[in-house]
Amino acid sequence: MNIGFKISKGDIFKKITRPYYLLKAVNKNKVFCIGLNKTGTTSLKKAMMDLNFLVGDQRDAELLFDDWVKRDFRSLIKYCKTAAFFQDSPFSLPYTFIAMDQAYPGSKFILTVRDNPEQWYNSLINYHSKLWGNGNVPPTSEDLKNATYIYKGSAYHHRMHVHNVTDDEPYKKDVLLEYYVTHNKVVEDYFRFRQNNLLILNVSHKDAYKKLTNFLNVKTNKTEFPWENKTSKKQ
Repeated sequence: MNIGFKISKGDIFKKITRPYYLLKAVNKNKVFCIGLNKTGTTSLKKAMMDLNFLVGDQRDAELLFDDWVKRDFRSLIKYCKTAAFFQDSPFSLPYTFIAMDQAYPGSKFILTVRDNPEQWYNSLINYHSKLWGNGNVPPTSEDLKNATYIYKGSAYHHRMHVHNVTDDEPYKKDVLLEYYVTHNKVVEDYFRFRQNNLLILNVSHKDAYKKLTNFLNVKTNKTEFPWENKTSKKQ
């Protein structure tokens, strides 16, 4: 079942800064990356663009975070009519993938993972420390409150609403490791009888790109992921 949408002239002009894949979104199922941040989501985004999928504007989606806090997905469902592929917050957060599956039946979901929870935790700490740590590894609550991502304090607001952490330990290791494991288990369990709708993908594996193109049923001459290392760029 294909999920398409009509594109008005207004939509085209709204997307004029990134028109290259606009028409490619028509009559394609939605594809949602629901892996946690720092699991190769940026590399997957680049690959999807190379495969001619219109990628949703990440900042527009992030601005709907407070709706996610209230578990109100109406605005996010409407936003998803603007593109074909979506990743990172709030799509990487609990419950969102269930709402998207119900709103866009027949869509595909990609759970990006790391080799193990420890690897994911270390990558997250390294990245956030370079962004907001001010020399602290990991960043403190005060660092997060002063960070200006999206708006001042949004990093703190996000962390306190998503993770079961405290001001004293906003990156408490055992809490975050459990969050990673639980998120992946819940996703796998939800799709256990519909495995054709879910791809579990580690983008660092040699066969990852072939798995992706097979899952999406698309053809390409490329064989490897266009690797994006955002942490090194922040250095």
